[in-house]
Amino acid sequence: MDAEREFLEWFDTTWREAEVAVHNGDASLRDEVTWSKREPVTLFGAGWNASNAEEARAVFRKLEERFSDAVQSDISLVAHGVSGDLAYTVHREHTTTVVHGEQRQYVLRVTQVYRREDGTWRVIHRHGDDEASIQAP
Repeated sequence: MDAEREFLEWFDTTWREAEVAVHNGDASLRDEVTWSKREPVTLFGAGWNASNAEEARAVFRKLEERFSDAVQSDISLVAHGVSGDLAYTVHREHTTTVVHGEQRQYVLRVTQVYRREDGTWRVIHRHGDDEASIQAP
């Protein structure tokens, strides 16, 4: 299998499963399977930022405490690329989940960078923002 197809298969299965789990209140897959523990790791999230792997995991715990009962978790992949042991995605995350006991629906614009580590892909950078907060020119 070529590198691009292998990456997209991982993104469509392993990574998506971890993201659905986060929105159901379980960040363990994101913590243990899809995010790197090797520096550098950075996160510019819609709610919190992190400048290293330890801080990113603290953000995952906050998300885990706030989310539950996801009913929608769709991804619109806009662009992607793979070059050796690095990859990126630009995508939108369409989510309906319960946040602090209230159902919310939102779309995040997300750019992520991935690094292949020990034969598997890991997220090393994420930038996400709420698409609704972006003003049209």
